[in-house]
Amino acid sequence: MEETNRQRKIAGVLQKDLVDVLQKAAQDGMKGVIISVSKVSVTSDLGVAKVYLSIFPSEKRDEIIKGVQSNTILIRHEMAQRTKNQLRRMPELLFFGDDTLDYLEKIDKSLQGKDENPIKNPELLPRRQKR
Repeated sequence: MEETNRQRKIAGVLQKDLVDVLQKAAQDGMKGVIISVSKVSVTSDLGVAKVYLSIFPSEKRDEIIKGVQSNTILIRHEMAQRTKNQLRRMPELLFFGDDTLDYLEKIDKSLQGKDENPIKNPELLPRRQKR
């Protein structure tokens, strides 16, 4: 099912404000970590927003995702304060790690010849899971 204009607008507003909230938190407590919001998708009833976070360095991804998930209530409250003039109700936020950069890096290494050639053996590149 295709997203409606309303869903896209809300996703854009949430993405813009989430970047500010999360980067501020990263500056305060996590030196040397870059957090970006790569995608936000909102359900058709506007009740749930799936937020995909891209984190550098990727070794800290799981730890940071768990930290963000444990602070979802505080993040949602901050987001509600920022979007109170644009949204009647703040969607529930679900956070996921975005592994796109790792996937691209693996493909790049394979194409440069640093790993076994995936064209000869396509089973080398794992299939990405849809969420």
